[in-house]
Amino acid sequence: MRDSVTVRVPASSANLGPGFDSLGLALSLYDRVTAVTCDDEWNIEVSGEGCETVSRDQDHLIVKAMNAAFDLMGERPRGVRLTCDNAIPHARGLGSSAAAITAGIIVARALVDGEDRLNDLGVYQLASDLEGHADNVAAALFGGLTIAWSDGAAASVHRLDAQSEVTVFVPPISLATQRARALLPECVSHVDAAVNAGRSALLIAALTESAELLLPATEDRLHQSQRSAAMPESHKLMRQLRVESVPAVISGAGPSVLAFGRSLKDFAPAGWAVHELGVDPTGATLE
Repeated sequence: MRDSVTVRVPASSANLGPGFDSLGLALSLYDRVTAVTCDDEWNIEVSGEGCETVSRDQDHLIVKAMNAAFDLMGERPRGVRLTCDNAIPHARGLGSSAAAITAGIIVARALVDGEDRLNDLGVYQLASDLEGHADNVAAALFGGLTIAWSDGAAASVHRLDAQSEVTVFVPPISLATQRARALLPECVSHVDAAVNAGRSALLIAALTESAELLLPATEDRLHQSQRSAAMPESHKLMRQLRVESVPAVISGAGPSVLAFGRSLKDFAPAGWAVHELGVDPTGATLE
């Protein structure tokens, strides 16, 4: 068993417009988690994003993920001291929960040298089960541009290299994913579904080889307008950017807005944070 490990996990943006619950993009904004084994206690220190609100006990999401991984591998330390340095905003549509779950599993596996009992696909399956959907998990774990889907209960993924610069606009308000999902209709039209299917395919081409197609490729008809009542300022900013021919989408369930390109800070509403980022190519990494 190792004495200590540190893992770096990227933020992620899911959906990217038309790719609802399937497409994810890893971003160069990172949480870092260090775990040190000890004899008989769990201690959690948190700095950065979420430090004022997250739990410091067994309800912490990283601890839950670690315990799930330890149970699966059949080995655990008696105690762990965790230090979490968070840069990913919480409840803003940037994959903070997926990053925490991924970090916990990777840390647990590294502490007990459990690669032979839990390979990367096993980590992906466990993280997807804990998160409830795989789009952010795929990007956080594997980096780049990811396509996530399920074969029955089995989580599957395909990763692609993507070269892009993005600007992420983060509002001061949060939005729970559960609330955003509750606004979606149970049924959609065949026409809208067909449009999204075509734009999702186009988006893969735009992000891997034809960036000039990003504006039409990011069109969505299934979820962004339907959830606009929960984040009117985010929807307004997204539409404003698109009117200016800037490919922009709601990041994940929102309320952050992701735009492809740089030098866009002047579009930010008052009180919003702005991050100019690249695509993270590696995903979760032991340091």
